[in-house]
Amino acid sequence: MSVPVSSEAAPAPAAAVPPARARRRRGGGSPWRCLRTPSMRRWSAANLVSNAGTWMQLTVQNLLVLQITGSAAATGLSLAVQAGPGLLLGVVGGAAVDRWNRKVTAMVSQVVLGLVAFSTAALIGLDLLNMPVLLLLAAVTGIVNTIDGPATSLLGNDLVPKDDVPSAIALGSMVHSAGRLAGTALAAVAVGTLGTASAYVANGVSFLFVAAVIPSLRPAAHALREAAQTRRAPAPRSPAAEAPVGRRRAPSRDKASEDGARAGLTYFMSRPRLVALVGITGLSSIFGRNYQLTLVVLVIGPLHGDQGDFGTVSTVLAVGGIAGAVLAGRLRRPTVRLVGVLAACGGLLQVAAGLSPGLVVLVLLVIPMAVVESLSDTAGATVLQTDPAPEMRGRVLGVWRSAGTVWGLAGPPLLGLLLEYAGARGALVSGGLLIAGAIALGGLRHRRITHRASGGRLPVTASLAPAAGLSNA
Repeated sequence: MSVPVSSEAAPAPAAAVPPARARRRRGGGSPWRCLRTPSMRRWSAANLVSNAGTWMQLTVQNLLVLQITGSAAATGLSLAVQAGPGLLLGVVGGAAVDRWNRKVTAMVSQVVLGLVAFSTAALIGLDLLNMPVLLLLAAVTGIVNTIDGPATSLLGNDLVPKDDVPSAIALGSMVHSAGRLAGTALAAVAVGTLGTASAYVANGVSFLFVAAVIPSLRPAAHALREAAQTRRAPAPRSPAAEAPVGRRRAPSRDKASEDGARAGLTYFMSRPRLVALVGITGLSSIFGRNYQLTLVVLVIGPLHGDQGDFGTVSTVLAVGGIAGAVLAGRLRRPTVRLVGVLAACGGLLQVAAGLSPGLVVLVLLVIPMAVVESLSDTAGATVLQTDPAPEMRGRVLGVWRSAGTVWGLAGPPLLGLLLEYAGARGALVSGGLLIAGAIALGGLRHRRITHRASGGRLPVTASLAPAAGLSNA
């Protein structure tokens, strides 16, 4: 930050104001620094409304399926149908986001999701909604989300300076948590007073509210430069483009989308940092994040607690997650190495939780577990959304959505089997050791590769090099 001087005086040296003090004056270390941008303030308010509406609909959707079918298995089926397109079409949706105007894409997808919600409400009001129609609407929602997810994520990052992206992502996490609490509570009020359809109407209105806010958003300078770079970047070459001139044919729209999706997957797999991030997050998600499953078994079983005790543990988890999001907002340029270290720490804390002698000790351990998880999530999301080239970020998020759907669907059954055979303590301890051990082995492997590549002479700076798959370069 410059110091004002008179016209006769020489400019003060840069060191006159220490960098740390200058950052404090500018609010650069604040977890809320992204809110200095007017567009981010509007976007965050819109996201809060949207998240509340989404959780109202999700809460009511499960009740609606039970009312129609009377089957708990059907509830799981409706959620799986909605998540399925993310597995099959995530990469294609990401490729579309890279190709289309981001603001227009997000606005149109929000309008379509709103129309789906209004259509569902109308069918409920006319008593025409049955299970096949509900599954069809869930599938349409899932397909649109393959485009809406990466479009809205990247749009939010475009609104703030690059160093403020971690703050924006952390704020988004807090908005998500607040929207979930508000939406769940509002769903009960809406159903009790206005009926089931009212939750869908509220969600439809929330989508339209977001769509109305989007045109007023103004991208930051770095986003404008990256958009220009993306327009100048060559499109992925298709086999038809490499054919002899006499037999060359313009690729169809479907073929172009396919090539774009393939290019996204190839790009993702060629980036060791992104592959490592998938490995770390996948292991943590399957064996270390399903606390609503493992901790309930631990509390009710070996610790001889009741539902009230688990409610206390769940509340502490939520509070710790919010505290972690606030801390994560202070990050500036996190790395995959940081994600790995945090995930390993979370694994070791999970081991300690599995060995807890009582509820008090468990509650004390749950707080840092939730903080570390929230920090790791924000750091990983920041790397995922800022590390790739601007013209590939939608495709990278599409690949990530597909991978996340895999461990989201496979994680609970695998963990359930582990709980069945090893018990709650065994599942927590073995899962935590697996996470921490895999990351440590990756670090040793990377050090060995680095040592070999340097001809047996490990430079001084190499001792600070990230672990395997956790490199910053």
